[in-house]
This record gives sequence, C-alpha cells and structure tokens, in this order.
Amino acid sequence: MPLPPQFAPLAPLVDDPRRAAFLLDFDGSLAPIVDDPAAARPLASAVDALAGLAPLVGLIAVVSGRPARFLEAHVPVPGVVHVGLYGLERIVDGQRVVDPRALEWIPSIGAAADELDAALGGLLVERKGDLAVTVHWRTSPSREDEAVTVVNAVAERHGLDAPLRGRMAMELRPPVLVDKGTAVEALVEGMYAAAFAGDDAGDLPAFAALDRLRREGSLAERVTIGVRSTEAPTAVLGAQIVVDGPDGLAQLLDELASAISGRG
Repeated sequence: MPLPPQFAPLAPLVDDPRRAAFLLDFDGSLAPIVDDPAAARPLASAVDALAGLAPLVGLIAVVSGRPARFLEAHVPVPGVVHVGLYGLERIVDGQRVVDPRALEWIPSIGAAADELDAALGGLLVERKGDLAVTVHWRTSPSREDEAVTVVNAVAERHGLDAPLRGRMAMELRPPVLVDKGTAVEALVEGMYAAAFAGDDAGDLPAFAALDRLRREGSLAERVTIGVRSTEAPTAVLGAQIVVDGPDGLAQLLDELASAISGRG
C-alpha cells in the first residue's frame, strides 16, 4: 500500500526500513495534553500503531521529558526504546540506566523540590523521579511571573539548570548538556534514515539534530514531523510533515506500517 501524498517524505523509511529509525515525543504527540501530567495517557490507537510498526523498522524510540519508567509503563510496546528526562535516563534490558554525570545532583534536586513545594503552594510541583522537578502553572496562568521568579532563584541556589519547557511549565534539572537533540543523535547512529515527531519547543533540538546529521552525511535522509495543537510553536509547524494532534500521528504510524508491509 503506497504512502498517501501528505506522508510522501517518509518514503526513505519505506525503502530501507531495517536501517530506519522512528522517534517520537510523548505529551502532545502520543498523548493529548491534560492539566494533570500524572493523568496523561497515550491514545490506544497510537499505541496499537506503534506495536504494528515496531517489528518493521530498525528502531522505534519514545524520547520524552517524562521519566523513563513512566514511558515504559504507559507505552508497553515490545521493541520500543524508552528514553526519559530528555536523555538523562533510559530503560535498557528492563533496567533504568542514568547518565552518570547526573547522579551527584540527586540530593540537590530533592532539596530544590522541597523548597518549591513550600514556596509555590497551589501550583503543581511535579517530581520526575530523583533527577528533575517541574513546576506547572497551566491551571493558574496568572501566577506565571511568580513561578518563573521562584524557580530561577531556587535553581541558582542549587546550581541547577532551569529551562523553560513550554506548555506553561519550567523544569529544574542537573546541569548536564543533554536534550532531545543529543538523545536523538545517539539513537540514530548508523541508521540510513530517521524521523522524529513532536509538538513543542522541547522537540526542536531533535529536529535540528536530524537536519545537522543529514547535512553532515551521517544520515542519508531525515524527516521532521510536527504535531499540530493550539499551542504548537511556529517552528514545529514548519516541519516537513504536519499532522493534527495525536490522532493524526496515530494515522501516520498506521500508514507507514502499511506501506512497509506492502512494499515489494
């Protein structure tokens, strides 16, 4: 079954699927955005589509700001690689493997989370295991300035990074140079073609990494896929393919699996 015209840039993954990688974000891509991060769940259709595609390609990975164990629990698809906290951790043979550069910062993350809980009552302070903590103000947008000020102060006090992650949230994390771009670069090493699907500013480094690898010749082909929402940055919507929300991404995954299965 050929690819629909809107998905034509995926043709290189169909031509050589065993040397192709498909990587994707979780929140806003596999799962609809919700007010309570703990309640986020991937669409059943998206999980089913991943299960259909996983045996057909060389690599499938979910690369997310979520903890790796969360991804493992909610995307329990055999063959899918779970990379959490923007690359600080991943699941390998059922075990959580942490970037060793981050380990010394675990006490600082815990102390910072306690301070944020005390200073920002009424806002959600999400502890992402022991390696990151995110403050959310989606349900109280008027408190954005307060949240940003407090988070920056706590981060400076403990020597932590505090990047804005979009979607009305700010994260404290170890000062280790990882993001979705570095995670994707490591994952696609040796591949012929790779695609990444994401919906937010935190996904743009993955797009940029694929573009750079293509220019340098490390990848023969790359595909960027933007997942549309009312909050998606303009740069995400400039991807080679744009789909409408998690439903649209699930359809793309299904179409790609069908095209690979029917080739030849």
